[in-house]
Amino acid sequence: MPRPALRSARARSGLVAAGVALTVGVSAAACSTSAPGQTSPTGSAAALATPRPAPSETLLPETADDAHSAVGELVPGFPATLVPVPDGAEVLLSSAEPVDGTDLTEISLNLRTAQDAVGLLDAVRAPLVAAGFVENAPPAAEPGLAAQSTFSRGDGSELLVVGVLDRDDERTLTLGGRVRAAAP
Repeated sequence: MPRPALRSARARSGLVAAGVALTVGVSAAACSTSAPGQTSPTGSAAALATPRPAPSETLLPETADDAHSAVGELVPGFPATLVPVPDGAEVLLSSAEPVDGTDLTEISLNLRTAQDAVGLLDAVRAPLVAAGFVENAPPAAEPGLAAQSTFSRGDGSELLVVGVLDRDDERTLTLGGRVRAAAP
């Protein structure tokens, strides 16, 4: 589930797209007449005369108001005993947000390391298996990933998906899903 800041950015993007579609539709309807066509300037003069829309917003917020995510560190509330950061890894982004009406927390972790893909997945696997998670290898490898796996516990409401991208002598791990911080 996307973070609230990303959800609102997507909603604004959807509104902008709807506005553009409406404008194009109205423009097309306004241009369809049975009168003879009129000529208009072409070439560079027309390009200069046509106003171009300027971007009005960015996809990511300029301030980090989201109490459930952190850049460059583990966010408070992240279950670091269940999903520890492997030695030598750099945290790129983390999030931990309680799921309304449940005892679950939705988490995500993105990190970068020079550790090999197999060793990186092993570093994530060990504490999860020790906490009672069962590993399930995906039926088909995802193209472009050096390693991937899923981990579930209990009735399946706790589920983590892990993928490791290997590029330019660095591995980027992405982990996401829902967990209970304490054992069931």
